[in-house]
Amino acid sequence: MTAPGPLDEELSRLAGLHGVATSYSPSPDRTVAASATAVVAALAALGVDASTPEAARSALAARESELRERLLPPTVVHWTGTPGEDLVTPGEDPDTPGEDPAALAALPPGTRLRIETEQGETLSSAGSLPAGVHHVSATAPDGRSAETHLIVAPARLPAPPGRSYGLLVQLYSLLSRRSWGMGDLGDLAELAAWAGRTAGAGFVQVNPLHAAVLGTPTDPSPYRPSSRRFPDPVHLRVENVPEFAYVADHERVHALLERAERLRAAVLDKGALIDRDAVWELKREALELVRDVPLGPGRQAAYADFLAGEGQALEDHATWCALAEAHGSDWHRWPAELRDPRSPAVIRARTELMDRVDFHSWLAWLTDAQLTDAQRAAREAGMPVGIVHDLAVGVHPTGADAWAQQEYFAAGMSAGAPPDAFNARGQDWGLPPWRPDRLAASGHAPYRRLLRALFRYAGALRIDHVMGLFRLWWVPEGQPPTEGTYVRYDAEAMLALLALEASRAGAVVIGEDLGTVEPGVRETLQRRGVLGTSVLWFERDWEGDGHPLPPARWRADCLATATTHDLPSTAARLTGEHVELRDRLGLLTRPLEEERAAAAADTAEWLALLTRLGLLQGTAGGHSPAAEEAEIQAVHRFLLRTPARMIGVWLPDGVGDRRPQNLPGTWDQYPNWRLPVADAEGRPVTLEELTASPRLHALLEVLRDGR
Repeated sequence: MTAPGPLDEELSRLAGLHGVATSYSPSPDRTVAASATAVVAALAALGVDASTPEAARSALAARESELRERLLPPTVVHWTGTPGEDLVTPGEDPDTPGEDPAALAALPPGTRLRIETEQGETLSSAGSLPAGVHHVSATAPDGRSAETHLIVAPARLPAPPGRSYGLLVQLYSLLSRRSWGMGDLGDLAELAAWAGRTAGAGFVQVNPLHAAVLGTPTDPSPYRPSSRRFPDPVHLRVENVPEFAYVADHERVHALLERAERLRAAVLDKGALIDRDAVWELKREALELVRDVPLGPGRQAAYADFLAGEGQALEDHATWCALAEAHGSDWHRWPAELRDPRSPAVIRARTELMDRVDFHSWLAWLTDAQLTDAQRAAREAGMPVGIVHDLAVGVHPTGADAWAQQEYFAAGMSAGAPPDAFNARGQDWGLPPWRPDRLAASGHAPYRRLLRALFRYAGALRIDHVMGLFRLWWVPEGQPPTEGTYVRYDAEAMLALLALEASRAGAVVIGEDLGTVEPGVRETLQRRGVLGTSVLWFERDWEGDGHPLPPARWRADCLATATTHDLPSTAARLTGEHVELRDRLGLLTRPLEEERAAAAADTAEWLALLTRLGLLQGTAGGHSPAAEEAEIQAVHRFLLRTPARMIGVWLPDGVGDRRPQNLPGTWDQYPNWRLPVADAEGRPVTLEELTASPRLHALLEVLRDGR
């Protein structure tokens, strides 16, 4: 293979026809060309050979011919309702009820249509189709034929039912005196019931609860899961499984509970980090015991329904789990015949490992049930939204989804981010990206099934890096992030499916749209009803004087917060402790005194605005606990002054926690994803202590009264 030279016209045209970018703009006034190496690698991952000028020329001719002859694209979207002009995204067609979608209406006269609806009907016209994903076959008079997936979706996603505030927490960090060394779904249900009934909260947002890669040590990040489709049974409250009460071996149960107490005490009383691997080992042992208890007839019928409903996807997930127990968690290192999920060897192995396959299927069922129970507890407590779940941007390359859905992932590629003002080297997240061409050809089936599974127990869904619905930065394997390029997805189809499934579930969607965002993306998301994310410290008049943005100028369609899991707690930012932490870890890019001065100036500017607005009440100034508490309350009074539809309170802020849950740019230097909620002195705080905390009560009183 000849090394690619500079991008020529033919290669650029070929890339454009496959959605591969040849340049990007890290800022409005700057455009950076993608390297030919990156473009050729991205095309190769899409099955297009552009390794030589001759190959690129041939591929270009083939693609242009294909597009000229094509009757229909692989996916067609029809928005229902009567969207006004403000609901039409550039490039979209403003379809109205009773009309054929524009792509179908543009077919040659005399084209015969056959439409098989999701509901099982067969039609010859697309007018007045019900919402759903329908299969369309078209045959033109000249003999050309085509098949496409027609998505009929509401023009906007559901809006939040009124204005509300809620709590943001990493579930593992929320230990109670009943959890086994890390927070669990029992704790989530308790927190939601308390916050809804006592504090008037409308939602509780948690980290992704996706299934982690098996084996030790497990990647602690909830944003690099094995599967996004199925939840992680490590979050189970074992005692809440109905069959637990009937385990016959009381001596073993007692021993397991004693071990659970030691794990819990190590974190809460002895300063140990949360040990997810130890927690799972203990829970797995307990659940093996519980599984020996036969299911009652009703429970057995419910389990059978779950298996039937989840079908091949659950069978694949459970098979990966069983094979990972036998061969290790990286399927790339399995015997060659087991790397293909559809191979005869895998079918034989599934039969041989049927007991383990059933065990992992059963775990998925139990976890799904407790997730549903948590949402039910939240709604019964009066929460209008309930539990807000988090959808990670991708999956671990060695995990279950990457194995079972290989045809949908771009081999040899990793998603990430290009260099920008905040990270000159760019980012490689180590997550294989979906292939947009394979998604489109399937009617985006994996994405659709994923959404449907999550909405089953979510009152709202937060989508991490929601810009990934439009495009992702692909980094070729073995190359630095600077050698990547953007690849575009069918955002209209992705948004239509999101609207369809969210509407069916009656759920709100929040997009994490922080950082550099392509022009037009936020506007498109807003028009379709996807809320954005606004974090106080980042909300400045960047196009004007750079000062903090007054509350009246904040956007309304957003979740407004003071911080997130990737940022310093509010107390740490107010005191400047986040700078000292980064200095101790060698993460500063400027001299310590410069960083201190910049952080202090930023904080002072915000506090001055809070004072001018009359929001800083009680003791202020200095570094006393009372002053700090008053400033944190003022920050949240400010959030209430904005028009934001949802306001999030980082739960650790309610007790003065200093430590971030995750410190980007670190691995072993900092205990990311392993810290319990703690008070200002770093002492772990249990769920029971949190709900009794005068400091948290005072903060939530501000939110409840202000709302």
